[in-house]
Amino acid sequence: MWLVIALSHCLRELDLVYESDPAEPDILPSNLFTCKSLVILKLAGEILLDVPRMVSLPSLKTLKLESVTYFKDGTLQRLLSSCPILEDLVVHLRAGETTRKLTVVVPSLQRLSFYIPRRHDTDGFVIETPVLKYFNLRDKNGNDHYCLIENMPNLIEAHLEAYFIDINNVIGSITSVKRLAICSKTTMLDEGFVFNQLEHLEVCLCTLVFSDQLAWLFKASSNLKRLDISLMNHHRPRGMAYWNQPTTVPECLLSSLQSLSWSKYTGKSHERDTVVYILEHALHLKSATIKSSESAVPKLEMLKELALSSRASAACRLMFE
Repeated sequence: MWLVIALSHCLRELDLVYESDPAEPDILPSNLFTCKSLVILKLAGEILLDVPRMVSLPSLKTLKLESVTYFKDGTLQRLLSSCPILEDLVVHLRAGETTRKLTVVVPSLQRLSFYIPRRHDTDGFVIETPVLKYFNLRDKNGNDHYCLIENMPNLIEAHLEAYFIDINNVIGSITSVKRLAICSKTTMLDEGFVFNQLEHLEVCLCTLVFSDQLAWLFKASSNLKRLDISLMNHHRPRGMAYWNQPTTVPECLLSSLQSLSWSKYTGKSHERDTVVYILEHALHLKSATIKSSESAVPKLEMLKELALSSRASAACRLMFE
């Protein structure tokens, strides 16, 4: 009742969290979907999203849907198609449920965060957001499912965490990015992809194929200026299997890379070989920061090993934290 009254008084922002028995989710009043004044809508918890036939949210710019239940396939897109100026969308799917087909087609969208948990059954998803500037995809579902993403020519920043096998379609749609953070379990990356505008790259250490990914990204990113190697989203390290040294020195090392940061450095041979290779070939490197715990590698030992390695850039400052 209170929500019906609030909606009748030109409500601009609604943040609703409903915690109850999952078997009896809360059903939203129909006048929510025709609220002309609503600018920000956030729904979370045991909420059944059943979008009526009559829906119009002409002022809505921010929409966050976290672990809600969708009445049927097509519910999400029915809601999105009635938000003509939507700019920011967060979709966090619910674990343990099924959504056969997921469609996000929003011509006005500028920011999209999309999370598929490990225990969510889906056939796949379609994303068409031509003016998107920020994209965060966390797809932890390891089951086979399709992924169709249209090109995002205005994309500036992307965070990609994907467990499914073939991520070529995702990579192909984000090649305009200037900043990219990536964690993927696969090395199936198309040799034709090029990141001409990529300046800042963060690569996760948690995968055994990290070396192959880094070598591929070096080759594809000729204008890279900053490289951060870390563990994303509290991931656990699995140990770098080897260092896949490129057959030819990547263009970014010869012409553009200025900053290297390596977090959770252990000093193991493959990690050391990777750092040494970068130091030996990055002609314009200005700083290299190595972060490690004292228990992982003695600081004095780390200092000796890396400080004594040759550096292609005389201006490079090697720092340890």
